[in-house]
Amino acid sequence: MITREVCERVLRKAVSTGADYAELFAENTMNHSIHMIDNRVDSINDTVVSGAAVRVYKGLRSVMATTVDKSEQGLLRCAEQAAEALGQGTAEIQIVLRERTFGDIHPVTVVPSSVPNTQKVTVLKEGYFAAKDHHASIRQVTGTLGNVDRHILIATSEGLYTQDRQIRTRMAINAVAEINGETQTGTFSPGSRMGLEMFDSVDPKQIGLRAARQAVTMAGAGYCPAGVMPVAIEGGFGGVIFHEACGHSLEAAFVAYGRSQFAGKLGEKIAHEKVTAIDDGTIPSAWGSINIDDEGHSAQRNVLIENGILKSYMVDRFNGRRMGMESTGNSRRQSYSYTPTSRMTNTYIAPGTDKNEDIIASMEYGLYAKDMGGGSVNPVTGEFNFTVSEGYIVRNGVICEPVRGASLVGKGSEILHNIDMVGTDLDMGQGVCGASSGSVPTNVGQPLIRVSSITVGGR
Repeated sequence: MITREVCERVLRKAVSTGADYAELFAENTMNHSIHMIDNRVDSINDTVVSGAAVRVYKGLRSVMATTVDKSEQGLLRCAEQAAEALGQGTAEIQIVLRERTFGDIHPVTVVPSSVPNTQKVTVLKEGYFAAKDHHASIRQVTGTLGNVDRHILIATSEGLYTQDRQIRTRMAINAVAEINGETQTGTFSPGSRMGLEMFDSVDPKQIGLRAARQAVTMAGAGYCPAGVMPVAIEGGFGGVIFHEACGHSLEAAFVAYGRSQFAGKLGEKIAHEKVTAIDDGTIPSAWGSINIDDEGHSAQRNVLIENGILKSYMVDRFNGRRMGMESTGNSRRQSYSYTPTSRMTNTYIAPGTDKNEDIIASMEYGLYAKDMGGGSVNPVTGEFNFTVSEGYIVRNGVICEPVRGASLVGKGSEILHNIDMVGTDLDMGQGVCGASSGSVPTNVGQPLIRVSSITVGGR
């Protein structure tokens, strides 16, 4: 991308007015997607994101400037703008860059850009028509196969010069079923930090079938009754509850300013002793994994909560200054045009010792949330509201009829104490998390868990 010598000159310009730290971030990202609807390929899209950002610090002040011109002159102008915005002063930093390689724990064997679109369409059609042909009640199916190929370069005034390449692949099938005039939607969208070799272990037909089965089941279901009751939340995307209701509140972007329900609580018991929660960017080939974060720090495995005790936060460089803490390798950004901040990677509740059958058998009457949908959360208070995509009533320890229209309402700090049973089988689900630094790929996960008491919205 940009030579080490050019990066040195740009960083010297960036610190010329007295900055105590400077960073150059450059990227070239190719996004490719194929979309199907009405039994045919509707569109094939290719987009390129290319540009650079120069960021400077002085104490707790931070300024960032961006440019699409990655020539030396364009980068120098960008650095000059950042330096001038920071203020007046003189350079006190000597900048000598040394290249560093971090290795790649996510090897790719089939780079998507090397595969003809016809082969990708064949894979997508397998998932699409598996959903379309599953049941007579299926009214519409949409399918998308997408991949991202991201090249980044990071150079800093501390002497770091490094690059990384990030390839991800994801398929999403959405099915709509209609039964007795009622329509419901089913969705499944697995992804991985892999190329098209992802489909050596993930069957496209099973992606389509899972989406269609959920749509048909929910279209034929009655409405969920409302009330306070125990809820068993399945693994995989069920982990979105922890991600949203608790995970964001453990990010330095909120903690550093006291805008978190868990600010100032390191070392305190904030959850049931059965709860251990981890953010791990080092899981090989996982959707949310990284080799380095977007500030050039190595990916880490961070234990956030251990046996109910708050052990750590997820910290980026700038907010770490305010908190007096080192980076935990969690600084992420959607692209060069966003200021990076602390974000999750692969965040999950660790496996426990309870058997799945015992968790269900423990419930006299409650809800089994097999799959979760979207929702909203206030990181300051931890108050959340999430939809249940696929739910079932539990009676006398037995999973019974499906119900739709369920939602889970509560507060993160309370739900952590109410998770009193944790299963043994960890499962992950893939998503895209949006926050101040844009949308980034994140994994959520957990085993089957039981929340002893939570408000269920319904009819």
